[in-house]
Amino acid sequence: MSPDSVSSQNREHEALAAVLEHLVSSGPVHETDDKLHQGTSDHTAITPGPISVHKHTHWWGRFFPGSLESTLDRLFASYHMGNYVAIRGQPGQKIFESMPIYVRIGMHLLFYKSKEQSFLRYKSVEDLLKAVSIRQGKVYDDESNPQAVLEHIQSFISTYSIDLDELLQPDPSLYPSFNSFFFRKLKPGARPIAEPDNAAVVSSCADCRLTVFNDVAESTQYWIKGQGFTLNRLVGDTNLADRCFPPGSSLAILRLAPADYHRYHHPVGPVVCGPTKHVPGEYFTVNPQAVNAGFDVFSQNRRDVVVLNWSPKGDGGPAVPVAFVAIGAMLVGSIGWTNANQGTSAKRGEELGWFAYGGSTVVCVFPPEAKVKWDQDLLDNSLAGLETMVRVGDRIGISNA
Repeated sequence: MSPDSVSSQNREHEALAAVLEHLVSSGPVHETDDKLHQGTSDHTAITPGPISVHKHTHWWGRFFPGSLESTLDRLFASYHMGNYVAIRGQPGQKIFESMPIYVRIGMHLLFYKSKEQSFLRYKSVEDLLKAVSIRQGKVYDDESNPQAVLEHIQSFISTYSIDLDELLQPDPSLYPSFNSFFFRKLKPGARPIAEPDNAAVVSSCADCRLTVFNDVAESTQYWIKGQGFTLNRLVGDTNLADRCFPPGSSLAILRLAPADYHRYHHPVGPVVCGPTKHVPGEYFTVNPQAVNAGFDVFSQNRRDVVVLNWSPKGDGGPAVPVAFVAIGAMLVGSIGWTNANQGTSAKRGEELGWFAYGGSTVVCVFPPEAKVKWDQDLLDNSLAGLETMVRVGDRIGISNA
């Protein structure tokens, strides 16, 4: 390779490093160590995500009437400048979740077109993503400056219109770190569980944007465009996939955004937890721009896999395996488990774990023997390439086993 080529690659890499820094914080002062500082909370991009549904407005709405604003939404979506999300219970109603300009530019450089044509063709870029993720995870775990922690939490509450009334601890000043607020707990009853006595029901394990598919082929046709996506790669265990999740297995993909409650719960029950497998990997974004663009984010990202042995006919009935895959994402440093030890019994809706620092995704895989039938509105939206906003405990399907 010529010196000019090496120099060009170095400049490209340096430019990308700057972009990644702006993905983390676009304020005038960046965290360059492992500490959280005051005066750096404005415009912080923890991960691409929406403004609150209840305060969904655009800056361009001040200059264009409603019809033109919706046209701009469609135009921006076509250029991957945001995502449409359906609102459940409101047929035909959907919102456009826009992203900050610095996030859009960074994601365009990283995830537009194929991996071979993007910055991610360089192994050093993957290493950089991991390093930035780990560093920012430490920053948001930092408890050394309570005033800086409170400043960042208050900025986050304002940006995403967080409802403090539903929190178990509603006082922002009592959280010792930003992460402790990020995976905050809710009051008991804040997320009612649909049909709690019906063991056949499948409910959402998270506050999220949801897609569901009857099989892998359907998911790769309408949503997951990564050419290398298979269940073998997703669970990181060929023997497990071949034995428990043959062709015809159905999937639920649950994507969390920054504003969402970041604890996840059992989607089915009663269950007995199997072993947890830790699969090393990358820290690519789980945003639809990457998922729809040909990146194998679900089977390449760092993830944990636990098998839930579910009895859809209730206690004492035959059990079927369900793969629960918690996937780390771009600038997400931690996947935590509340009570997933092998042999642990649980009911649907009980807390299972949490994501620290940033949005991420859960993929649940059900074998054909589970005979899961997804709720039709969710399936229709998914086959139209549209996520649906749901919350923990909402019914999303039922087993006919």
